[in-house]
Amino acid sequence: MSALPKPLVLCADDYAQHAGVTQAVLALADAGRLTATSAMVLSPRWPADAAPLRERRGRIDVGLHLDFTSDFAIATGHGLPLGAAMRRALLGGFDPAAARTAIERQLDAFEAAWGAPPDHVDGHQHVQQFAGIRQPLVQLLARRYGTRAPWLRVSRAPVGQRTPKSRVIATLGAGALQKIATRAHLPCASALSGIYDFNGGQAGYAQRMAHWLAASPAGTLLMCHPGGPPATGDGTDPIAGARQWEWAHLASAAFAAQCATAGVELVRGSALYAPCPARP
Repeated sequence: MSALPKPLVLCADDYAQHAGVTQAVLALADAGRLTATSAMVLSPRWPADAAPLRERRGRIDVGLHLDFTSDFAIATGHGLPLGAAMRRALLGGFDPAAARTAIERQLDAFEAAWGAPPDHVDGHQHVQQFAGIRQPLVQLLARRYGTRAPWLRVSRAPVGQRTPKSRVIATLGAGALQKIATRAHLPCASALSGIYDFNGGQAGYAQRMAHWLAASPAGTLLMCHPGGPPATGDGTDPIAGARQWEWAHLASAAFAAQCATAGVELVRGSALYAPCPARP
């Protein structure tokens, strides 16, 4: 008798950041290669780019990519470059009242274009975990959505996938976020795979993906960043090359074969995640 499939959630970050990202996410969603995407609602593209996602409602989870570090967030007035944001998180944290206002505005912008609450909330460069942001975020989600709260991403790599980069990410608040989410009875994905340095080309990405699929426990959230090149006027994208090889691999027969070999079934997080368990 064959083993039961291993459920994983595959989420494309940065939807609406620029035209190339939107194009890739929609194409992969149509091919059944994604089960979630996270939207950058401070992007001027978001209101228009929400429309094609609405046509795919129910096929993938659509969530808020909470943003305090992109050029969009900096232009809005509440954002900081990543290095400065990390220092603030480690040296006392963000002002919770100001963070609450920024979070509410992003939730409002998400709902105005999407027409419904987000299926999940995560963070651009993992800011959902930062001190001064995680506390008002959990409070707002519990108050605003009650028992139908979106699931949260906890950015902690599974055992066997921990690298210096993943350890830094987790140190910025993974345990603290899971603890307060548990107290608030919010659902969450408590293991995050797909963390790497955006180097290695398509062949290197394919090798990493094979490892992530095989080594991730059931219920792991696997993030990805597929995209085409930015269009004229979209600004620069420091990971544009990585986006293109990720898209190419995720669209390939080789990726489908990797999932089959690893016994992986790609599922939606909204059908999988329950209120956060206590950390072992």
